[in-house]
Amino acid sequence: MDSAPPTLRQRITPFRPSFVVLLLVLVASVGPVAHAQDNIFTGTNSGATSIRIAVADFKPQANDADSIRLKQTFDATLYSDLASAGIFDIVSKSLMPAGTPGAPGEVQLQSYSNAPTSAAMLVFGAFGVASGKLAVNGFLFDTKNQQYPQVIAKHYSEAPTEDASRQIAHRFADEIIFRLSGGTPGIAETKIYYVKLTGDLAHNASKEIWEMDYDGANQHPITHLGTSSISPRVSPDNTRLAFSSLGRYGFQLKMYSLLLGRYIAFPSGEGSAISPAWAPSGNEIAYAAAPNGSYEIWIADSNGNLGRRITSFRGGNVSPSYNPKTGAQIAFVSDRTGLPQLYVMNSDGSSVQQLTDGGYASSPSWSPNGKLVAFAWDRKYGPGAPGGQDIYVMDIASKKWWQLTHDGGRCDFPSWSPDGRHVVYANSSDGRVDHMRIWTMLSDGTDRRPLTGAGADMPNWSWK
Repeated sequence: MDSAPPTLRQRITPFRPSFVVLLLVLVASVGPVAHAQDNIFTGTNSGATSIRIAVADFKPQANDADSIRLKQTFDATLYSDLASAGIFDIVSKSLMPAGTPGAPGEVQLQSYSNAPTSAAMLVFGAFGVASGKLAVNGFLFDTKNQQYPQVIAKHYSEAPTEDASRQIAHRFADEIIFRLSGGTPGIAETKIYYVKLTGDLAHNASKEIWEMDYDGANQHPITHLGTSSISPRVSPDNTRLAFSSLGRYGFQLKMYSLLLGRYIAFPSGEGSAISPAWAPSGNEIAYAAAPNGSYEIWIADSNGNLGRRITSFRGGNVSPSYNPKTGAQIAFVSDRTGLPQLYVMNSDGSSVQQLTDGGYASSPSWSPNGKLVAFAWDRKYGPGAPGGQDIYVMDIASKKWWQLTHDGGRCDFPSWSPDGRHVVYANSSDGRVDHMRIWTMLSDGTDRRPLTGAGADMPNWSWK
């Protein structure tokens, strides 16, 4: 970003305080921690044995090209959803027994429970088109229970489209995950909102808000403002999208209705306003505003009214993140002691605690269980320092932390999945803004996979 022409820098990062610019991550940012590293429970590293599950391709009920194509989409999506859930040991396709069962009477359970398949659970079913609609019958069987093996039986009927095939697979996967994970809903139907850099960085680049499925499919723009729109935050009921957009008077908060497909009136207030964050009730929004030139944390109602300041410290205070479990605490970043550090306070601004005391910390994101905060951190920040900015998780009660990424370059903007088993984040190996990509990983740092190409940043996972 530093190599961009001055006119572009002014469009995308018009603020003079370097701290605020970095925290917006419109240029590179980084951060450290104060307590020795230790293992913490994130939901994927509990030591529990994964459920071994066989996922059979569904039996085709028609042989025309369109039906076969849609079935292939369904099969691939269902397999991927279950493989990425973080709780299953998926049987390799090469170890599956011959045959394709489409109904309960066609299943030989011992062929799946015995070696080499050795599956505890079996997913199978039938896929076809009937009366102009997709007809999908899906089953989940317990292979060890010969007398009463059926755990789930579902029928789905939708329009015969590629998207419908994917959505049916997502819904069935979430049913399976919910049943086998102790009642925790799956995430296959969730969305991720993010910032997409469009245009030539050296000339007419802009940043728009985009949406995609949790697995990176169905990427499409939400905004078409032709300016810099950043920091998307979806409401707890997934009906509204708050973000900050650069206009005539600097960055201001905007609101978009995902139900109506249009912008909703939202007061701009005085001075710059950035980094919105929803309270879990959906009734309040926290954000950073600088009506007098210094950024402080403010809270307003969901319509942008009745704004009140809850911090008052020298320097900048930005990037609020509510505790989604209680709504009673807010994590945020402040440079009141020098370099930006991670803090937590009550939602009325009281009982401020500093969580990190070294390096450069940014972009906190609170876990769904209210116990952990993921954040970006360069623990050895400074000229010539080794390492880079990575994603960390801290247990708030003990202040112990765990490093999730070791990618080099710059990792930033972690955001938790609603099941607490996954984290999405942005990464650029060389630190360039236009090279940022969005990645997903399990919340213990394993199974990292890219979701987008270059030019994608600031992801935010939907609540449910």
